[in-house]
Amino acid sequence: MTSANLTRDETAARAAAISLRHARVELDVSGAPDPQRTGFPTTVTLGFDAHADATWIDFLGEAVLRVQVNGSEQDVDWDGARIRIAGLARGANEVRIEAVGAYSRSGEGLHRFRDPVDGETYLYTQYEPADARRVMPCFEQPDLKARYTFVITAPAGWHVLSNQAPARSSDDGATQTVEFAPTLPISSYITAVVAGPYHRVTGEWSKPSADGAEQRVPLGAYCRASLAPHFDADEILEITRQGLDFFDEAFGFPYPWSTYDQVFVPEYNLGAMENPGLVTFTEAYVFRGASTDAQHEGRANTILHEMAHMWFGDLVTMRWWDDLWLKESFADYMGSHASVAATRFTDAWVSFAARRKTWAYLQDQLPTTHPIVADIPDLEAAKLNFDGITYAKGASVLKQLVAYVGEEAFFEGARRYFRAHAYGNTTLGDLLTELEGASGRDLRAWSAAWLETTGMSTIAYDRSARALTQTDVRPHRLAIGCYTLANGRLTRTDLIETDLLEESAPLPLPDADLILINDRDLTYAKARLDERSLAAVEEGLSTIEDPLARGLIWASLWDATRDGELPARRYLAIVRRHAPAEPNVGLLTAATANAAFAIGHYVPTPDRPAERRAWLDTTWEQTRTSTGGTQLTWARALGGAAAFDDGRATGLRAMLDGSAPAPEGLALDADLRWSWLTALAATGHAGQAEADAELARDDTATGRTSWIRVLAARPEAEVRAAAWDAAWHDLALTNDHLDATIGGFRTGDSRHLIARFDDEYFARIRDAWSERSIEIARRLVTGLFPSSESLDPVDAWLAANADAPASLRRLVLEQRDHLARELRVRAAQG
Repeated sequence: MTSANLTRDETAARAAAISLRHARVELDVSGAPDPQRTGFPTTVTLGFDAHADATWIDFLGEAVLRVQVNGSEQDVDWDGARIRIAGLARGANEVRIEAVGAYSRSGEGLHRFRDPVDGETYLYTQYEPADARRVMPCFEQPDLKARYTFVITAPAGWHVLSNQAPARSSDDGATQTVEFAPTLPISSYITAVVAGPYHRVTGEWSKPSADGAEQRVPLGAYCRASLAPHFDADEILEITRQGLDFFDEAFGFPYPWSTYDQVFVPEYNLGAMENPGLVTFTEAYVFRGASTDAQHEGRANTILHEMAHMWFGDLVTMRWWDDLWLKESFADYMGSHASVAATRFTDAWVSFAARRKTWAYLQDQLPTTHPIVADIPDLEAAKLNFDGITYAKGASVLKQLVAYVGEEAFFEGARRYFRAHAYGNTTLGDLLTELEGASGRDLRAWSAAWLETTGMSTIAYDRSARALTQTDVRPHRLAIGCYTLANGRLTRTDLIETDLLEESAPLPLPDADLILINDRDLTYAKARLDERSLAAVEEGLSTIEDPLARGLIWASLWDATRDGELPARRYLAIVRRHAPAEPNVGLLTAATANAAFAIGHYVPTPDRPAERRAWLDTTWEQTRTSTGGTQLTWARALGGAAAFDDGRATGLRAMLDGSAPAPEGLALDADLRWSWLTALAATGHAGQAEADAELARDDTATGRTSWIRVLAARPEAEVRAAAWDAAWHDLALTNDHLDATIGGFRTGDSRHLIARFDDEYFARIRDAWSERSIEIARRLVTGLFPSSESLDPVDAWLAANADAPASLRRLVLEQRDHLARELRVRAAQG
C-alpha cells in the first residue's frame, strides 16, 4: 500500500487529533491555455485546532515549494502524497503551503480540455472520493469539514465558478482574480472550481419562506461554446426549478447553498457530481443530434439525483466511505421519486426497474458483492464501491422501506435528520434513529436483513402447492399480478398484495395464464416465471398495457437468461417478436442491448452466426419501418449488429455516402454516422480514407474520439496491435481517447485478432495498477480482460498474485466471474 491510499483507521486517528475550521485556497490557472504549462500554482492556508504535535496534509502534484507552520518556515517533507507537518501547537494552528498542481487528462483533479472546434481551453475539477488533493493540499477525508474560501486567477473573459457566489474580483485586462464568499462547512471532495469561456444561460428559482421573506437562488446552465447550438437549457432549468420546488417542501429544510450552477463538461468520468452550488455533468447530456424521450428522462433523473445530494451528502455527509450509501442510495431513490412527483417523466420507476435494478442484480451476484453498508478499509476500496449495490440496490431497498413505514413518515424522518445533523457527519445509526422516531417502528431488524447482508432472494410460485417460495430468505412485501391470455392479449385480472417472510407461504391464486411475481416492483428480488407464464409471455408480452409490468417481465426474462435457466435462443426469439412492438423507449433500449449481449456471450459459438444474422435483419427492418424514438433506438442497435455481420454493409455504406436515402424520419446525425462507420470498419468495409472524410465533416471533440475508435476497429492484426500498444503506453491519451482505443480494439468479431495478447494482459496489469491513476488503471484492467474459452489463465494469475492490491484483485475476480458465467451458460444451452 502506498502512502496515497489513505486508510479508515489512520484518517479516524487524524480526525481525533485535528479540528479543521477554515481553508483559503488560491489557484492561478491563468497559464492554462498554454499547452506547454503542465502545472499551476496552488497556495493553501489551513486553520485548525490540534490535539497532537504532528500530522500530515495530503497532496498529489508536481511540487511542494514551501511550508509554513504558525508563521515559521518548515523544511518540506513530502513523499509525493503526504506533507508531514511537525511542531504544531496544542490549540489553534495555521499552516500555509505553496505547491504546484498538475493539470489532468484523466478526469481526476483539475481536468484541462482544449476544444478542437475553436481552440478554447476549458477547466473543471472532479474529486470524489479523494482527488481534491490533486489541486490543493488538504485534509482529504469527509469528516474534516471546513469553511472554504477560493481565490482563482484566470484569463480575462472566462467564466470562473466555485461553490459560492463571488465576493469580489479584479481584472487587469489579461487576467482576472475572483475571490468567492466562504462556504458553509463542507468536505474537501465536494469543493469545486470551473473556469473557461463556457456558454452560459441564467435563470432564477424563488420560494416564499415561512417568515414571509422570499428565498432567491440564481441558476446557471453552462456548456462549451461550440455546443451552444445544441444546448436545450430551457428544459434543464425547468427541471431544476421543479426539483427545487419539490425538495424544498419534501425536506422541510431550505436549499442550503447560495447559488445553483450546472455545468456540462467534456471528458467526464461520471454521469454527474453533486458539488454544492456547482454541479458538474457529462456533456453527453447535451444532445448533439436526435435524442429519445428516454435520454431526456435519464438527464432529468440525474439532475434530480444530484439535487437531492444538496441535502443528502452535502448538508449532511457520511463520516467515512462505509456509509457512502447514506447519500448515494437516497439520491438514486430521489431521482426517480422526484421525477414522478414533480416532472413530466412519470414513467421513471419503469426505467429504474428495467435498468438500475438490473445493474444491482448483476453486481449482487458477483463474488465481490458487499452489503449496502459496506466495509471500506481504504480509499482504493471506496473508489470501487460506487457500484450497483451502493446506488441501485440501496435505492430499491429504500423504496421498500417507504412502502413499509409510509411516505410521510419517511420524509419526516429525513427532515429530522437534516435538522439534527446539518453541516455535520453521520453514520447509519444516526439515520435509523430519526426514521424510527418519525415512524414509530423498530428498524434495526429491517436494517440487519437488508442493509447489512449480501445477495438477493429468488421468488417463484409453485402452482401445484399453491405457494410462494424463496431462496435466501428475507422479509418481502410484494404484489402478485394474475393475467389472462385471450385473443393474443394479456390482461391483468387480479392483483394480490402479500407478505413473504419465510421460505414458503401458502397463497391460493385464481387460475391465470401469467403469474407475475413482484408486480408493481415493491421488493428487491429475482422473480421467476413458471413454464405456463413463460408461454403466455412468448405469446402476448407486448400487449400488456402497464409499462412497469412489461419492464418487470423483460427483466425477469433477462435474469433467467443470464442464469442459464432460459435458453438464450428462446430469449432472443422473444425479443425479435415483441421488442418491435415495445413503445417505451427505455425498455426497448434495454431489450436491444441485452439481445446483443446475449448473442455475443451466451449463444454457443456454432449457433452465433445464425443469431447474428437474424438480429441484424431485425434491426435493419425496424430501422426502416419504425418511427420516432423507437426508430432511433433501432438505428443505434443496427450499428452494433452490423459490426459483427456485414450482410447490410452495402446498404449502410450507401446511406452514409448519400447514394441511397435514409429511412423516412431518421436523421443521420453525426453520432449515428460514426456508429455505422465503426461497424463498416470492423467488417472491413471502411478504412482510413472514410474515417478521415467523416472527421472532416465532424471535427469536434466527439468526432475525434469516434475517429480513434473507427481506426482501431479495422480487422487487421497490425491495427489491433497498435491499439493494444497505445492503450498501455500512450500516456497522452485522455480518458475518453483511451476508452475509444479499447473500444475499437474490442469491436466486432475480433477474438481471432486479439487472443495473442492474453498472456501479456496478465503480465501487465499489476504494473499498470501501481503506475497509473486508479481511473485509468481500472479501464485497462476491465476493458482489456481476455474473453477466452478457459478460466485457467485468470486462475493462475490470482493464485500467483495473492499479495496484489485488494482493489485490483477485486476487479480481476469480477471479470473472472463474468467469464465463468458466460462459459457456464453457453455449456448449458444444449
